[in-house]
Amino acid sequence: MQIIVDLMGGDNAPLAPLDGAAQAVKEYGVQIIGLGDEALIRKMAADNHISLDGIRLVHCSENIEMCDEPARAVRQKKDSTIVVGLNMLKEGKGDAFVSAGSTGALHVGTSLIVRTLRGIKRPALATLIPAQKKPYLLLDAGANVECRVDMLEAFAVMGSCYMQRVEGRKDPAVALVNNGAEESKGTPLLREAHQQLKTTPGIRFVGNIEPRDVPSGSADVVVCDGFTGNVVLKLTEGVAKMIMGMIKEMFLSGLTTKLAYLLLRGPIAGLKKQMDSEEYGGAPFLGARQPVIKAHGSSKAKGVKNAIRQAKICVENDLCGTMQAALDDVAAANAAAKAAGGAEE
Repeated sequence: MQIIVDLMGGDNAPLAPLDGAAQAVKEYGVQIIGLGDEALIRKMAADNHISLDGIRLVHCSENIEMCDEPARAVRQKKDSTIVVGLNMLKEGKGDAFVSAGSTGALHVGTSLIVRTLRGIKRPALATLIPAQKKPYLLLDAGANVECRVDMLEAFAVMGSCYMQRVEGRKDPAVALVNNGAEESKGTPLLREAHQQLKTTPGIRFVGNIEPRDVPSGSADVVVCDGFTGNVVLKLTEGVAKMIMGMIKEMFLSGLTTKLAYLLLRGPIAGLKKQMDSEEYGGAPFLGARQPVIKAHGSSKAKGVKNAIRQAKICVENDLCGTMQAALDDVAAANAAAKAAGGAEE
């Protein structure tokens, strides 16, 4: 299996992506196609004693910066790591693409170059978030700010497929973010989406979920538009950072609390690991024809390595093919329901 990796994307590039790719070669047995400034990457590898065994470098003379306008950058920077990587994926020169670069450019490029599954206009950004019971998949996490009912339904279907195929959950619970659990709550769009999801084949819809209940992890898949999802994601990250900081301050406040920390060091380390987003890899663009994984911009080597692991699982379990089959079933059911409704009239 060959995973294409953008070695120039992210705050810690190229060292972190390169180190993560090298670790993935050793741990997962994948072959890496590394994209970027070849001379710089080779020097970085030599200076940091990172083996390039299993990594084939492809030189790219350009890089899309975070400040670049995504659509313009994708059109103009043809030799950038993101554009080259997505074209290689489209042409079958690799099995999946991983990048910690510009989310906007990756989203636009995925839509225009790799293209989307039948029934999907633009991919959804999905991210696995730590929770009290178990991590949950949030989508859309920011790619599609405004959504129609059919888009929310597609998110539910694709999210359910992902949790089954990648996370191994047999019957994932799907919930719709709303300001109340009752069916009557929310905007007209959310009320209509609720009714639609109740009849969507192939998913276990458990109803609305209020934002305060999302962190419990009672739902496996949490569905919302990209604006709401991005607010949920960033608020969750902020609250988690605040709480971990408060815990640290508490244990450093005096001799007694420092001694208490020594007794609780193991459980605290476990909690810290549970809350570490790098443990979960990256955010897949669900709805793309081939696996595209967006690693966090601040990813270190571990985060990139786990994003590559995630891409490998997507390929091994034919995630994209499974999602297409599920979406086709939903489209057929909706067409049949519409035809039946027309016949009754």
